[in-house]
Amino acid sequence: MCVRLTAFVLVTVLCLVSCHQPSRPNDSPPIVGAWLVTIPEAPFPYHLLIFHADGTVHQSNPDAGDANTSDSALMGAWTTSANGIKAKLVEVTADRNSHKFVSRVEISFWIQVSGDAMTGTATAVSLDREGKRIREAVAATLSGQRILPD
Repeated sequence: MCVRLTAFVLVTVLCLVSCHQPSRPNDSPPIVGAWLVTIPEAPFPYHLLIFHADGTVHQSNPDAGDANTSDSALMGAWTTSANGIKAKLVEVTADRNSHKFVSRVEISFWIQVSGDAMTGTATAVSLDREGKRIREAVAATLSGQRILPD
């Protein structure tokens, strides 16, 4: 009886451990996953970012940040560095009325991850069609929390 009970407990524990789904794969960098991020200096401060293990990143927020141009989704790439995570997101904006190109915005991030929290800084640059800067660079700060299943 004692051997069966021990075997049952061992099998149960192994099943629970193997069935547990971590918030990110154990071999993935700590940035991998979905994040709710606040950037107070942005036209709309609340953003969702998803960092994929393949080095790509996607950002989304409501396009309420600018009444004149679209500005809701950015895509880009990230990599690890000695100082944390480097990422660059790019968006193309269009005039809401004419539907014509307005700018390409490139945002460079430097992020530190600690468990399920992130902090960092960013610099945004707006460019014309030829890639020439059309506004001064804008600096921003960010903080975020990992989105986890209940």
